[in-house]
Amino acid sequence: MKKFSGILLLALIFSHVLSAQKQLSLDDFFVNGTFRTKGVYGLRSMNDGEHYTVLENNGTQIVKYSYKTGLPVATLLDIQKVEDSPVGYISDYEFNADESRLLICTNRKPIYRHSFTADYYIYGFKNKEIKPLSQGGCQRLATFSPTGTQIAFVRNNNLFIHDLRFGSERQITGDGLYNHIINGAPDWVYEEEFGFNRAFEWAPDGSAIAYIKFDESNVREFPMNMFEGQSPALKQNELYPSVYSYKYPKAGEKNSTVSVYVYDVMDRTTQKMDTGEEEDIYIPRIRWTKDPKKLAIIRLNRHQNKMEILLANAKVGSIVPLYREENKYYIDADNFDNLVFLDNGNQFVITSEKSGFMHLYLYDMNGKEKQALTKGEFDIANFYGYDPVRKLFYYSSYEESPLEKYIYSINEKGQKKKLTPEKGWNEATFSKNFNYYINVVSNMNMPPVTALYNAKGKQVRILEDNKDVLETTKRYQIAKQEFIQIPAADDKTMLNAWLMRPLHQEAGKKYPLLITQYSGPNSQQVKNNWNLSWLNYLAQEGYIVACIDPRGTAARGEEFRKCTYMQLGKLESDDMIAAAKWLVAEQPDIDGKHVGIWGWSYGGFMSSLCLMKGNDIFTTAISVAPVTHYKYYDSIYTERYMRTPEENKKGYEDNAPLNWADKLKGNLLLCHGTADDNVHVQNTYELAERLVQANKQFDMAIYTNRNHNIFGGNTTLQLYTRFVNYLNQHLK
Repeated sequence: MKKFSGILLLALIFSHVLSAQKQLSLDDFFVNGTFRTKGVYGLRSMNDGEHYTVLENNGTQIVKYSYKTGLPVATLLDIQKVEDSPVGYISDYEFNADESRLLICTNRKPIYRHSFTADYYIYGFKNKEIKPLSQGGCQRLATFSPTGTQIAFVRNNNLFIHDLRFGSERQITGDGLYNHIINGAPDWVYEEEFGFNRAFEWAPDGSAIAYIKFDESNVREFPMNMFEGQSPALKQNELYPSVYSYKYPKAGEKNSTVSVYVYDVMDRTTQKMDTGEEEDIYIPRIRWTKDPKKLAIIRLNRHQNKMEILLANAKVGSIVPLYREENKYYIDADNFDNLVFLDNGNQFVITSEKSGFMHLYLYDMNGKEKQALTKGEFDIANFYGYDPVRKLFYYSSYEESPLEKYIYSINEKGQKKKLTPEKGWNEATFSKNFNYYINVVSNMNMPPVTALYNAKGKQVRILEDNKDVLETTKRYQIAKQEFIQIPAADDKTMLNAWLMRPLHQEAGKKYPLLITQYSGPNSQQVKNNWNLSWLNYLAQEGYIVACIDPRGTAARGEEFRKCTYMQLGKLESDDMIAAAKWLVAEQPDIDGKHVGIWGWSYGGFMSSLCLMKGNDIFTTAISVAPVTHYKYYDSIYTERYMRTPEENKKGYEDNAPLNWADKLKGNLLLCHGTADDNVHVQNTYELAERLVQANKQFDMAIYTNRNHNIFGGNTTLQLYTRFVNYLNQHLK
């Protein structure tokens, strides 16, 4: 009897502790920012490599810190103390070469994912004055020349140079025209799929500017209706919607014609670079070598399986080949930013998957491979640069686990050192002389910790530990993730996954399962990082949540990553269906009659396809901004993995959700923004029509004037509330 009383007492105490803990709400994630973490923002290493600057006080101050101590040493600029300052806050900033001036970016207005217009201002430390960069209208992509005496920028699709010595402005291109010619900035599809914004580069001595010209005259336009809406309200569209029309090349359609030019700043002459006779190509990057007379141009064929680096004579435009690589699948866009010319002027570093894994390679300037810098059955993730003093290359990799990322240094002899001791997911930023680095690490039990290290890997100071967030989590009942592996549809490959169960499950009770995923090529959702989200709320509310990375995802070598080539959606959906069936069979607390799946973008494509293709296991799906047939999506992304619809009809048709509409049995919620410039609402409308004609019942939510992220005003809270209500209605 005494033993029973003790157990009962412990149970009562435990119950009291739990009842005292708070319950999660959607407001915690989408209104109050209860678990919002902090970091170091606007980080810039200064010339001496001993100091760095950050943005503080809501973007009103630029504060200088010591790398040696991690402590502040000076406030370089306080906008609030500048008399009659035209700048209310700083979005971004850049020092000139001798750090005597700042280029300040403010009032950003987004165009697409990476691009924006802004107001730029110049601040001089000597005279303490803030002056506008230009009076001719808002600018884009403003950047100092290497000498620090000039600033180049784009306005109205043309390139300009502002000379700080004379206060003069010079327009260096004159043919820029909306929806026809763009100078120095990428078109929509390059920006989205090659992941860059600025398409001009200063020569290393400031003597010239190389730029890419995009002629999109023959690219077809995609129109989007813009309504009045709210938050913000477009009053001019109150009665009659306007039409926003922009150039968007869909799979198999015409792309922009691209060409490369070099403008000589002193001579004021422009020379076209020879990029070959073939026009249906891509030029995803241009990079100056250490020689101001030599420009490197990356040329990629339309299939994206042959990459060349051309070395151009900047004065006359002639080219010689420097590097060439072919791949039986495709060359991933992650390689392009890893082309780095070393300061010795004799070598360059590049990444390649030619061994079957992503690794670093060292080449000489004759295009001869000197050595593989990294080796092994693992992928590297980031190349951070080369320290010529210590003769070390810095990079991150998944060497220890596909779920974790660590930072390393390595020399040409292969001697390697791990620089990040904390278990989890690491991201680093190095000082200019590589004497220090600032690392951000998190894992499933630890919110991001930002710490300063010296070159020996010794921690100098923790800059932000987010302990307040960790303490806040202790006041809530929060379910934890458990990493597991699940067999793929081939019964040979093991897939990485995590499970999150409700706290205090009742013995013998079965719970609905929701699978969350993205599933796109080279993506990764299952990793050991801090990941507190609305999914924790679902677990609290009685759902078992599983996250799965199917075949085709990242960090497990080229064959795993590229096995979905020419058949996007097939293996991924096969794996999701097989994984759902395995979970129901192997996990006795999962209710096999209530299995759902949700996802956004590629994940929306996957969730809608799985519900119809796997209608014997999935009963409910939420599909947000889905691609419903890859003929609707853009040329660069789609053709990289699928080639053109004409070349690969079967691959396009077999796994398009459009073609599975008559197989719908369960509950489907489609959500899309009408102003989605990335995955057009056309995708959802066309799937909806197929479902209607197949006499299938479904639910749909359309968000006025919202882009691919579906946010603004109260939109996000309303959207996720809809998700929860839908799941409660159909999965519980």
